[in-house]
Amino acid sequence: QVQLVESGGGLVQAGGSLRLSCAASGRTFSGYVMGWFRQPPGKERDFVSAIMWSGGSPYYSDSVKGRFTISRDVAKNTVYLQMNSLKPEDTAVYYCAAVLWRYRLDFRGADGYRYWGQGTRVTVSS
Repeated sequence: QVQLVESGGGLVQAGGSLRLSCAASGRTFSGYVMGWFRQPPGKERDFVSAIMWSGGSPYYSDSVKGRFTISRDVAKNTVYLQMNSLKPEDTAVYYCAAVLWRYRLDFRGADGYRYWGQGTRVTVSS
């Protein structure tokens, strides 16, 4: 079955960097949209970034644009989220998600994704 396993979270000071990884297995992900979402304590799960497994332009939320970079390594079946210039408001559990692309897919909406990882916690101290 499909498995998405995140890693790389931790505690970092404001201004620091972390790289999250999402190891994907269980099927061929060609044609899939790979997304990163985050859920701050007591809040809803929000879109962070997304990219097609096959490549193409990435998408970012306004809050992370210019600081975060999504990428994928097809050979390693892994999606990455490089997070730079971290701020305390980036503190959240970060989730990797996947869904087969379809016409009019709302890739910024969590409800549209079929597969989810267990999450990795990121804490940014001020």
